[in-house]
Amino acid sequence: MSKDISAQLHPGLGQEEAPAARASAWLRSGGLVLAGSLLAAVCAHIVLPLYFTPVPLSLAPFAVLLLGLLLSPRLAAATFAAYLAEGALGLPVFAPTPALPGLAHLLGPTGGYLLAYPLAAALIAFLLGRTGRGFAPALVSAGLGSLVILAGGALWMAAFTHASLQAVFSLAVLPFLPGDALKVAAAAGVAAGWTRLRRRRL
Repeated sequence: MSKDISAQLHPGLGQEEAPAARASAWLRSGGLVLAGSLLAAVCAHIVLPLYFTPVPLSLAPFAVLLLGLLLSPRLAAATFAAYLAEGALGLPVFAPTPALPGLAHLLGPTGGYLLAYPLAAALIAFLLGRTGRGFAPALVSAGLGSLVILAGGALWMAAFTHASLQAVFSLAVLPFLPGDALKVAAAAGVAAGWTRLRRRRL
């Protein structure tokens, strides 16, 4: 029975299915947001403190890059907005270094990186949607998103410490460039592999 004939025989069926479909979509989106924020929290706790800067090496940016490559712009931004809200409410989702609770951590020396996460994730998803799903487009999109995170951290650090641009670059950007390059490449590789796997299944 075609959808048109079914709709004629059961005129209320479409109206009943539409709210159920919307509810299912909302539940799926909510699940993705919660799962993504959990991944970000786990990655944020894999850290290596650096003695010369208050900013530790962390895998949290990898979560931003990867989820930006896998989710839509709206879901990517929502995931990291939820992550920031969880941290501001005192949930242990932020990196343990610096040891600041809740909102104080968000407003501390690393706050610029954190606040840049939703924008970076949404930008990555937007760029990838416009350029394609291969490794090279993912690499470029993730690379630009990584620069957004570093820029957010540097600008915040400059306002937080009132240090010179050279000092801020040395504290907030330079030490993280090699590690971020690896995170960009890893995220692009995982995302490209996931895309190929889905295509084979389809």
